[in-house]
Amino acid sequence: MSAIKAGNDDFFKLHQEFSAPIYQPYSIVFEKAEGCWFWDKERKKYLDMFACYSTLNQGHRHPKIIEAVKKQLDKITLTSRAYLNEELPIFLQELCRISEMEQAIPMNSGAEAMETAIKVARKWGYYKKGIPKGKAEIIVMEKNFHGRTVTNISFSTIEKFRDGFEPFTPGFVIVPFGDIEAVKKAINKNTAAVMLEPIQAVNGINLPPEGYLKELRMLTKNHNVLLIFDEIQTGLGRTGKLFAWQWENAKPDILCLGKALGGGIYPVSAVLSSEEIFSVFNPGDHGSTLAGNPLASAVGLSSLKVIMEENLAERAKKMGEHLIEELRKLNHSNIKSIRGKGLLIGVELTVDAEPYIKELLELGIVSLTVQKNMLRFTPPLIISDEEVEYTVEKVSRLFH
Repeated sequence: MSAIKAGNDDFFKLHQEFSAPIYQPYSIVFEKAEGCWFWDKERKKYLDMFACYSTLNQGHRHPKIIEAVKKQLDKITLTSRAYLNEELPIFLQELCRISEMEQAIPMNSGAEAMETAIKVARKWGYYKKGIPKGKAEIIVMEKNFHGRTVTNISFSTIEKFRDGFEPFTPGFVIVPFGDIEAVKKAINKNTAAVMLEPIQAVNGINLPPEGYLKELRMLTKNHNVLLIFDEIQTGLGRTGKLFAWQWENAKPDILCLGKALGGGIYPVSAVLSSEEIFSVFNPGDHGSTLAGNPLASAVGLSSLKVIMEENLAERAKKMGEHLIEELRKLNHSNIKSIRGKGLLIGVELTVDAEPYIKELLELGIVSLTVQKNMLRFTPPLIISDEEVEYTVEKVSRLFH
């Protein structure tokens, strides 16, 4: 037990010994978090400019979400979807209201949500559109990231996610992101859906051309093809709108949410669509043991309330514009471009970004790379003007 009471290095060694090597974390051990800040075992303070891939939109340990968890823990935490609890219907009602959808399927993780959307699209293709069984195709985008299940990596174009996990799930057609003509050419009578992230978050902070989402919406409608948006990272305020599709009024047929839906407290995800599309499912066709449990529902409802009551989408727009404006004042040969929307921001470099991540940690800033050459800045949406200035001051030390 002596190692467990020690500092960062001892915990790092303990992790290396007992954790399978699917992650290689930095040797800092965070002990406490609140708002936009971390504290490590040595009591050093760090500003969180990462927010766990947009999971912490409401900030760390938001008091309203914590209070909701405490109340629910004293009441009921788990039943089964075979029985009703009073928390789930209320959560789903609010989720459908703010997303402008009719029905929802609660799940646990983002990857589960994407798998669910694929199953919905395929069954809809067979039973509603009349695609021959086994022939359904889903059009996806190059450089996509929809999770790490075997099916989700089957249509990834990032080799490190795929190597050693063959054979892959068939039925996907890959086209360049942002190229509407490529989608037009790929659509055929067996196309069930087009699926994409409105902004690609993991593989480059890639924004599509203006009007692309709206054109996709029109194209898929004209061809009786479902449009699926993965808003697990871009949704719930991150881009400056509640959902990224709202920037172009390109409402999808199926919407996948996760991460911030759990408020950084508990895993919660969901797939939303219309009653007509979900009618392809019968009881027993799909499910998950823990999905929609009372605790998850209470967390999800509280997380949504915080986002709406504190106007976090509008805050993300304002603070994101400010942060991008300040970062663009940096004039350095190693900076190639700065791009983003709301508080989903990437600083593309002409060199490897990893040394900069380590230097930022030394300066008290938590960030992460996007691919090898990009710094990712995606703080909690509650970030203040002072915290933005703190970030800019620290980053400017690296590019002087």
